[in-house]
Amino acid sequence: MSRETFRVLRQMLMQKLDLSRELSDEEILESIDELILNHMRDSCLSLKEKVQLRQELFYSVRKLDVLQELIEDESVTEIMVNGPDSIFVERGGRLSKWCKSFTSREKLEDVIQQIVGKCNRVVNESMPIVDARLENGARVNAVIYPVALNGPILTIRRFPDQPITMERLITLGSLPKQCAEFLSRLVKARYSIVIGGGTGSGKTTFLSALSEYIPKDERLITIEDNAELKIQGIDNLVRLEAKMANMEGAVSVSIRDLIKSALRMRPDRIIVGEVRGGEAVDMLQALNTGHEGSLSTAHANSSRDMLSRLETMTLMGVDLPLEAIRRQIASGVDILVHLGRMRDKSRKVMEITEVCGFEDGEIKIQPLYQWQEGKGLVQTAPLLHREKLERAGVVI
Repeated sequence: MSRETFRVLRQMLMQKLDLSRELSDEEILESIDELILNHMRDSCLSLKEKVQLRQELFYSVRKLDVLQELIEDESVTEIMVNGPDSIFVERGGRLSKWCKSFTSREKLEDVIQQIVGKCNRVVNESMPIVDARLENGARVNAVIYPVALNGPILTIRRFPDQPITMERLITLGSLPKQCAEFLSRLVKARYSIVIGGGTGSGKTTFLSALSEYIPKDERLITIEDNAELKIQGIDNLVRLEAKMANMEGAVSVSIRDLIKSALRMRPDRIIVGEVRGGEAVDMLQALNTGHEGSLSTAHANSSRDMLSRLETMTLMGVDLPLEAIRRQIASGVDILVHLGRMRDKSRKVMEITEVCGFEDGEIKIQPLYQWQEGKGLVQTAPLLHREKLERAGVVI
């Protein structure tokens, strides 16, 4: 069946539906069945093709149009829409072009507005770039005209429906069991940990898995641009999400605002999904004011690079001497975990580094575990600062 035929059928369906009220799925499907019966009676479509047509028409009205099939496919990890006629998908770390496309640019724009609207976000010519999420937690980025020149651009990063546990990461070979047990003891003893890595290295997934080790009786507050973390087993959990300004005059609520507010909510720990800018100064203040054991992620190319990134991001939020910022980092951050994506598309823990203090104007670090070709993640030094372990009664 041609795209033009589908376009005509969808127009007929939209004219048939009573959009002045909320329609149930059953009512929409009943209208679709009647449409196919009356207008496709003499077509050469097989029963299987008619069933597929029925599903696609339903998705075009109620779901995310042609993307719904990909959203429901657990093997798909990323969806890249480069305008209405070009859709690429990632499966098993490999990209391929998908055979289907949107019937029109307008329909793609409708899907973007539908996604964005459900997150109380706004995207238009004045604000042509937006981050959002789907109901299943998938991360969404959309870019429209006048920034996007070849049509609306939509990128969806799909996370597993079931949270990936640390046990699963061990099975996948992301880190050895010995290393996971070491990290579990650090989390229980309230060591503050920052997880770094490049785009797609699995920082959010690793952070969610690491949170398994937080004692179940603690009060935890998560702060994110878009709520993606899947924290399991914590009853006293508060989830906060940043908010953009909109056309109705509602003001924006930034990550910085949320961190400041979270400090008044009596948290035992704070998890900041990702530190990208000036909020680094507020996170460091939290780490240095009694909220030990907090966790966060940030983009970085190595553990040493993570320190430079934290310095730069802190300077974006406050005008302080570099030495003062380095002292804050050395005092607040205990452990750096660096993740990497290998050539075979697998994700590995590449390095675990201890922040040892501030000396001679520099932050001193010591690698505890490092990735070695042919050997994997190998312990290179013992943990130097064990005071928190001793206070918590945790033995390594």
